[in-house]
Amino acid sequence: MTAPDPSAAPVPPVPAATLLLLRDGTPGLEVLMMVRHDTANFAGGAMVFPGGKVEPADGVVAARHLAGGAAEEAGLLALKIAAIRETFEECGILLARKQGAATVLSPAERAPVAPGGLDFAALLAAHRLEPAIDLLVPLANWITPVMSPKRFDTHFFVANVSSDQIAAGDGREAVEVVWTTPLAVMAEADAGRRLLLPPTYLNLKKLAGCATVEAAIALARSSAIVPVTPVLVRGESGPELHIPEAAGYGLTRYPAPKFLVR
Repeated sequence: MTAPDPSAAPVPPVPAATLLLLRDGTPGLEVLMMVRHDTANFAGGAMVFPGGKVEPADGVVAARHLAGGAAEEAGLLALKIAAIRETFEECGILLARKQGAATVLSPAERAPVAPGGLDFAALLAAHRLEPAIDLLVPLANWITPVMSPKRFDTHFFVANVSSDQIAAGDGREAVEVVWTTPLAVMAEADAGRRLLLPPTYLNLKKLAGCATVEAAIALARSSAIVPVTPVLVRGESGPELHIPEAAGYGLTRYPAPKFLVR
């Protein structure tokens, strides 16, 4: 393990958001996950939650909502919109309502609304839609370690989604989309059949004790959001990431991914 150059200034982290869509399934609490394309610029081949960096169009939608009297803080609002947009683009589920409606779009209502061609702000305006920002509940905040050449300040949200919603990968970023229980995908990762980044694994672990969506949402609402910037340390069995105990994962050390160890 090579220590980072202390004279090099860390790369500023880019604001990003990711969304854990939850539903009550036959085996219990299920979460929507996707496998990133092997050639993806970040986390290629890994199983992740849909998400990505905040884009200018997200700020346009946020400003529109703030002008309409939204009570959200501007930065948090843009993050929620980014999470909704990325989930729509990557997995086809759109958490949005017709203006003035109480429920999110059904699959039939969603069918004419296609990603691509228009930026997200224009697409919402063209179809008279409002993003369902009220459904998103903050769960966690992870910031890529300072030694990394590409860094993100990623906010994790959870949201309930009805069982009739149909998810499908876009074939570019998401080559596989599955509903699975947290314990099942953690077991696959432990057996070496799935690649999970530390924030993905540990946020699944945080939800693994919840039997229902209601319990998972309640856990998120009651949890303090402690920013986690893992620090690379040398452990007894190899390089590890140190994370703050206050983050609520039940541990403070986690094996470091190989791409962080130089």
